Amino acid sequence: MKRRRSPPISEELAAQIRYLVQDKGLYQHQAAAVVGVNQGRVSEVMRGRHFPDVPPAQGSLPF
Repeated sequence: MKRRRSPPISEELAAQIRYLVQDKGLYQHQAAAVVGVNQGRVSEVMRGRHFPDVPPAQGSLPF
């Protein structure tokens, strides 16, 4: 069985993830399901591994 990889994290995706977790109060696994990545990627964004200087997105989600 082949592993499915999460798509790479872009600045925009990192901002959306931060918005969902910080502003909307979603759990990391919930935010991961919304944006289509695994929870580990969300954790990496929240810990500052990907785009640490990008602030949370403002407003609604673009998708």
